[in-house]
Amino acid sequence: MVKQIVRDVFFLSQKSEPATKEDLQIGRDLQDTLQANRERCVGMAANMIGVKKNIIIVNMGMIDVVMFNPAIVSKRGSYETEEGCLSLDGVRKTTRYQDIEVEYYDFNWKKQRQKLSGWTAQIAQHEIDHLSGKII
Repeated sequence: MVKQIVRDVFFLSQKSEPATKEDLQIGRDLQDTLQANRERCVGMAANMIGVKKNIIIVNMGMIDVVMFNPAIVSKRGSYETEEGCLSLDGVRKTTRYQDIEVEYYDFNWKKQRQKLSGWTAQIAQHEIDHLSGKII
C-alpha cells in the first residue's frame, strides 16, 4: 500500500526498533511507496512512512532491495557530498563511504551480506542513518 511520506523531524529523529518476521508487510509498503515516488526518490526507510522499524529499501538500478535490520559491517573511502531527502526540503552536506558491506535479512528471513559501492552505497548509508534517527 502506498503510504504518506512523514516530514515530522521529531518523529524522524527517533531511533527505530528491530524488525521481525511479522513486519514483512512494511517491506511491501516501502516497495509500493518507493514506486509511487520513483521520479524523486531512490530509497526509503520505514520511519519515512510512519513506522519505527529497522527496514529500508534501496534502488540498485534494475531492482529495489528491501533490507530488514540492515547493518554496515565494513566501510572504506570516506568523501564529502550533498544529499536531499523526500522528508526534508533542500540539500545538506554529509560524509559517506565509497565502499560498504551490509548485512541484513531478506523477505525469506535469510541473512544476506552484500558489498555496495558508489551511488548504491550512498543510498544505503542515507537510509540506514534514518534508522538511528540521524537526519542529514
